[in-house]
Amino acid sequence: MNICLLIKDFAVGKKFLADGRPTKSGAEIHGENHALQLIKLGHRVTLMTKKRFLHTAARENFNGIDLVRLHPPLRWLEIFLRLLTTHRDIDAFYIIGTPKFSVWAILFARLFNKPVTLALTGKAEIFSADNWRNRILSTCTHYVATTREIRDGFIERGGIDPKKISILPHGIDTARYPPSSEKIRRELKISHGVDPAAKVLLFCARVVRDKGVDTLQDVWRILHRRFPTARLFVVGGGLNELLDELRRLSTELDDSISVIGEVDAPQEFYRMADVYIFPSRHEGLPTSLLEAMACALPAVTSDIGGCEDVIENGVNGWRVHSEDAAAFAEKISELFTDDDRRKIFGERASKLIRRTCDFATVIPKLADIISAR
Repeated sequence: MNICLLIKDFAVGKKFLADGRPTKSGAEIHGENHALQLIKLGHRVTLMTKKRFLHTAARENFNGIDLVRLHPPLRWLEIFLRLLTTHRDIDAFYIIGTPKFSVWAILFARLFNKPVTLALTGKAEIFSADNWRNRILSTCTHYVATTREIRDGFIERGGIDPKKISILPHGIDTARYPPSSEKIRRELKISHGVDPAAKVLLFCARVVRDKGVDTLQDVWRILHRRFPTARLFVVGGGLNELLDELRRLSTELDDSISVIGEVDAPQEFYRMADVYIFPSRHEGLPTSLLEAMACALPAVTSDIGGCEDVIENGVNGWRVHSEDAAAFAEKISELFTDDDRRKIFGERASKLIRRTCDFATVIPKLADIISAR
C-alpha cells in the first residue's frame, strides 16, 4: 500500500524556538513513528507537510519517508498537481491533526474513490462542522481517536458516525523501554550523583504551563519538607523562564532539583526514578506516561484525558485533580514509603502498556484501518 500521510509541520529545520520550546510537536513525533513502522511492514509512505523555510528542501528522502514540503500560498494546487503526476499511485490517505491543506487531499480522495483516515491525538483538535473546512473534515472514511475522550468528542461535536471511529493508541516501541529493577535503579542513581537510598521523583515532559509545572513546584515544596533527601529530576525542554524558575526553586530547597533539559533518550531517567509525576492540565494520550509505565515506573497523574484510559486508580497508579498539589504530594508520599505497592503498580503498568500500546500491536491495526474502504 502506498500511503500519503499529511501533517501540519514536519522537520521544520529548527530544533528550538527563541523562547526555548522544542519545535517538534506530538503530531510530528507520532507521524514519524507511524511512517517508519508502516514502512517496516512493507508499505510506502509519502509525507506531505508545510514548507516554512527557504533552506529546507521541497522534496527529500527522510529515513525512507518520501517527504514533500508544500509551498505557500498555493498548497492546495500543489497537492492536486502532485497527486495527478508525481504521486498518482497513492492508494490511501492518513491525516494526523487538522492541517488546513488536508481538506484538498480529502476532496481529491473523494473524487478518485480513495479511503481517508483522520486521526486526532488531542482534545483541542476536535472540530464541529461549522465551516466549509470542517464540513469536509467530517466526510473522511475513517477516524482514529487515541482516547475515549477524543472518541466522544468526534461524536458529540463533530457529528461523526460512531461506526467510523476506532480507538487506537498512537503506540510506542516498548523494546526501547525495558522494566527497571532495584539493582538498575541503584546503579543509575549513583551515576547521577544521587544517594541510592534517596527517593527520586521524575517529571519528563515539555516544560510549559499547560503541563502543570506550577503545580509540580508546589508539590515539590511539600515533598521536600517530608523527604529532605529526595530528589526531583525535570527532563524535557521548554520555556526558558520556567526552567529558570525551577532552578531558583532548587536553590531554595537545598539543590534538590536537577533540571536536565531536552534529551533524545529519556530511558535512563525512567529507570532511575521511584515515582513519575504528570500534573498536566490538558492531554491526549501522553507518550511520556506510556514510556514511564513501560519501564515499570509507578505514576501519579492528573485525572484527565488519556490518563484515565491507562491509569486505573489504586491498581497500577493514581489519578488526582490536575491542580491539587496536596493530593499529588499525598499519593507520591504513599508510594515513596511503600516499596511493595510501588513494585506492584509498576509491574501492572508495564504489562498493560506492553499488551496494548506496543507498535507490534498498534501499527497492523492502523494499517488495516487506513486501507479499508
